[in-house]
Amino acid sequence: MPLTVLAPAKINLYLHVTGRRDDGYHLLDSLVAFADIGDRVTASPAARLSLAVEGPEAAALAGLGDDNLVMRAAYRFAALTGESRGAALRLEKRLPTAAGIGGGSADAAATLRVLAALWGHAVDDTTMALAAELGADVPACLAGRPVWVGGIGERIEAAPGLPELGIVLANPRIALSTPAVFRARTGPFGGPARFDPVPRDPGTLVELLAPRRSDLTEAALASVPEIGAVLDRLAALPGALIARMSGSGATCFALFGDRAGAVAAGAVLSAAAAGWWSAAGALLCEPPPVEGVSY
Repeated sequence: MPLTVLAPAKINLYLHVTGRRDDGYHLLDSLVAFADIGDRVTASPAARLSLAVEGPEAAALAGLGDDNLVMRAAYRFAALTGESRGAALRLEKRLPTAAGIGGGSADAAATLRVLAALWGHAVDDTTMALAAELGADVPACLAGRPVWVGGIGERIEAAPGLPELGIVLANPRIALSTPAVFRARTGPFGGPARFDPVPRDPGTLVELLAPRRSDLTEAALASVPEIGAVLDRLAALPGALIARMSGSGATCFALFGDRAGAVAAGAVLSAAAAGWWSAAGALLCEPPPVEGVSY
C-alpha cells in the first residue's frame, strides 16, 4: 500500500541574521512555521530505490536524476538503518524551486518520514542528525511544526501555541540563490528576538512580529526588485494582518485571521497577478500525518 506525506512550505515568520562563522555560514534567529501548502512525497514497496517527479513544478527538477535531495535522503536513510528493501518514490512538485520556502529541504524531510513509516523505523535522534547532514533547513522541516531556529539552522526548539492563521504565499516566478542573497547582505548583524510564550491570539502575535524583521529582504530586493511589488500587493489584500518575505526570497507571505480569509484573499491575488505563483491555506500546528498508516 502506498504511503504519502505532505512536504509543507517552510515560512520564516521573522528572520534575524545574528552573525557569521569563520567557515562563512551565517547564524540565524528565526520563528519558523509550516503551511498546509506544499509538495507531496509518496512511497510504495519496491525492490530498489527509484524516483518519479510529476506536478506543475516538476520541470525545474528535470535532468537531476539521483542528484536531488529526495534521492540523497533515501539513500542515506537506507544506509543509516541498514535497510535492504527499496521503495518507489513519487514527488508531486507544487512549490517553486529556489523560492525561500524550503521546498527541497521539505521534500528531503518528507522522504525520511515516509520511508521510516514504509520500512517500520523510528524517526529519532539519529534521523535528526542525518537531516542536519542533508542541509541546514532539513531538521526544522523534519520537525514539521512551529520551531525556534538558531545556529545555521540546525538548532531547533519547539514553539508551541502558534495560532492557526491563514496564509497567502506569492512568488514573482523569479528564482533566487540562497548563498548569493546571504553574500549580498550588508550592514550590522541583528540580535535574537524570541518571545515567550507564543501567543495564541492572532492579533497579539502580529504585534510581536511587527518590530521583528526579515534581514535578507534588502539583499533580495537588490537582485529581484519585483519582490517589492509582491509585498505591496500582499499587504493590500483584504484582511491581511502582516506581509513580509520568507527566507532568502523571492516568495513572500501575508497572514490572515483564519483560513477562509486567506482563501478569499488568495483568489483576489490570483486574479490580479496571474503570472505569479501563489497559493492560500493555513499554518500547521502539528506535522502532517503520513497518509495510509494506521495509528
